[in-house]
Amino acid sequence: MSAVIVFIIFVICLVIAIPVSISLGIVSVLPGAFDASFTASGQFVVRSMLGGIDSFPLLAVPMFVLSGIVMAKGGISKKLFDVFAFFLGKRTAGVPCAVIVTCLFYGAISGSAPATVAAVGSMTIPILTKLGYDKAFSTAMVAVSGGLGVIIPPSIPFIMYGMASGASVSDLFLSGIIPGLLISGLLMLYAIYYCKKNGEDKEKINIVVGELHDKGFLAVLKDSFFALLSPVIILGCIYSGVASPTEAAVISVFYALIVSLFVYKTIRFKDVWGIMEESVRTYAPILFILATSVAFSRVLTLMQVPQAVSEWILMHFTNRIALLLVINLFLLIVGMVMDTTPAILILTPILLPIVEAVGMHPVHFGVMMVVNLAIGFVTPPIGVNLFVASSLTDIPVMKIAGKAMPMIVYFLIALLLLTFIPAISIAFI
Repeated sequence: MSAVIVFIIFVICLVIAIPVSISLGIVSVLPGAFDASFTASGQFVVRSMLGGIDSFPLLAVPMFVLSGIVMAKGGISKKLFDVFAFFLGKRTAGVPCAVIVTCLFYGAISGSAPATVAAVGSMTIPILTKLGYDKAFSTAMVAVSGGLGVIIPPSIPFIMYGMASGASVSDLFLSGIIPGLLISGLLMLYAIYYCKKNGEDKEKINIVVGELHDKGFLAVLKDSFFALLSPVIILGCIYSGVASPTEAAVISVFYALIVSLFVYKTIRFKDVWGIMEESVRTYAPILFILATSVAFSRVLTLMQVPQAVSEWILMHFTNRIALLLVINLFLLIVGMVMDTTPAILILTPILLPIVEAVGMHPVHFGVMMVVNLAIGFVTPPIGVNLFVASSLTDIPVMKIAGKAMPMIVYFLIALLLLTFIPAISIAFI
């Protein structure tokens, strides 16, 4: 069975709404089923699935998922927003900028874009609407800013890429810092432009921000201190050598529980079981996708698909700039129709040899890939962030996508900069 037929069957499975994990499982066993001489038998596929999830770095993913849910239930996002609104609130677009920075910091806690949208959006969208900002704009801004959750470290997609490529997860985390700050800065520039163009209700804003100023800086800082400390502890443990990313993820779970239970007292012991159930429901589908993605990628390797694609692309695109633009366009399209985890695990073995052939560092390519797929979080038809944001506000997904388009343009500008200026991504490694 040819690779083209395998991919056509995979696309058909997705179109007829077969779950991604099952679709990947089907196309993984088909080559062996139709050709008895092919190495990848059904037994090989099952072994590959089990071997793919038998990974110590992979344990970081469920731990960050659990940590993010604990902090969402514990109201950590509200504490973060208050301190940023205190400093930025009275400036032009100060409150929207505070929301963007909150998404940036919450992403440094949860490592997940949808979790960032859910936690920050459920709290900030009502506030923005109350202050007179357009509800669709507010929802779109949170949906796009939530994409920072997979770029700023710790990032679940970076863990997946490290697993697929062999690159250091710690180096990938470091490489996400400047791109995350760059993208958040560009989103703030758009927020300022939007607010200058459409105006703001300064009277309402001054009342809300004034309440924070009436509390005083020390009171706001004291209330938000443990929330601000969480990314410092998580990343500090990793980069000081005290803990690996997986161990730091476990530390983040215990920190989130201690702060939420005993410091802020926003959750109770009886809530913990429900939080555990929610984290299992969130992670289990990822686990099945991960297992079948690993099996499929190994089947593709045995079919020599990565080598064939690499040879074809390098033969037809000899110019480095043209090659990188084509790969970016391809990844943007993939991000629109496929979830991040299978996209990374399937495409990394195919695309990494191509970019290495033109001198791109594996970590640099990892950042480029994740930023491309982060844009996919806010582009139909998959656009997970759009659906999460829509569920919070009942605004149609396509209306949110329309409001998000100018912000996506700024995201694309950042993508081009980090693609062709390697120092943005690999300055710290």
